[in-house]
Amino acid sequence: MATIFTAAKPRKWRILALVARFVFRLAVVAFAGWFALAAFYQAPSAWKWPTIAAGFLVGLMAILIVRRRPLLAGVLLLAAMFPVSYWWSSIKPSNDREWAVDVAHGVTATIAGDQITLHNVRNFQWRTTEDFDPIWQTGQYDLASLQSVDLLNSVWSNPAIAHTLVSFGFADGRHVVFSAEIRKEQGEAFSEIGGFFKEFELVLIAAEESDIVRLRTNTRRESVSLYPLRVSPQIARALFLSYLEKANALAAQPEFYQTITANCTTIVFKLARLINPGIPPDWRIIVSGYLPDYLYDHGLIRTDLPLDQVRKQAEISSRAQAAPTSNDYSKIIRTP
Repeated sequence: MATIFTAAKPRKWRILALVARFVFRLAVVAFAGWFALAAFYQAPSAWKWPTIAAGFLVGLMAILIVRRRPLLAGVLLLAAMFPVSYWWSSIKPSNDREWAVDVAHGVTATIAGDQITLHNVRNFQWRTTEDFDPIWQTGQYDLASLQSVDLLNSVWSNPAIAHTLVSFGFADGRHVVFSAEIRKEQGEAFSEIGGFFKEFELVLIAAEESDIVRLRTNTRRESVSLYPLRVSPQIARALFLSYLEKANALAAQPEFYQTITANCTTIVFKLARLINPGIPPDWRIIVSGYLPDYLYDHGLIRTDLPLDQVRKQAEISSRAQAAPTSNDYSKIIRTP
């Protein structure tokens, strides 16, 4: 009996040791993979590949020696993680870079009661994505005349992924659109993976619909849908003001864009939760192409028709592409 007990005990510890080594190696692989991507997007060009190679070398050494020298392997991993953590925390967002022209200015606001002044409202005249007249203007808005809030979803390839914009309409027929976007530097291109690794800052753009919506419908030929939101005047007002607060906050303290937690749709959700903390989270907020389904389920868009019909009626790209260049653009895209 004692022999069986003593034989079982070493077997148990061997299994635990195998599991521990497997978990350790898995952690090393995960850390090395994360570090390689972080270095790819953040290390200076001359140091990028040597840094990635050094990270893999340290990881390989830890994996190889963990069986015979587990304590040394652990020390080696921690010795690598501490300076990497310090380096990563030292990478801070900035508002002072050589920005691409279309995101050169984030909107800011001056609020005097119901009188709102928006600085740096974009009103570009787009001929192609590379040929345009850059116009930034100052706009005056009377919050008491705010009449409508519309959500726009713009899909360019994968129907599950969309860019989300929110348009506010006023009694005088004007609309101003807010869009949370990556703030590209000159020569940069969007990368979903880079959005996980502090590649881009976050910028809040305010624009005329004839700029930011026409860019997507007519110039980029994206599939754009417009959904009037069913919200009370009080909620509409609070949502508008929350955008202004976010814009001024970003001007004072820049933030990084983050592909999952700080993107065009999650910003809308976070601002909405400031107004109504009871709004439930949902996977369709991340997979933003399905955001209309979420709004439909919660009665935030019209529900008197089946969802497929609501989606169909919300499509505006064809009539936007047929619309002449005029001051009636906002009216035309809303006319069935």
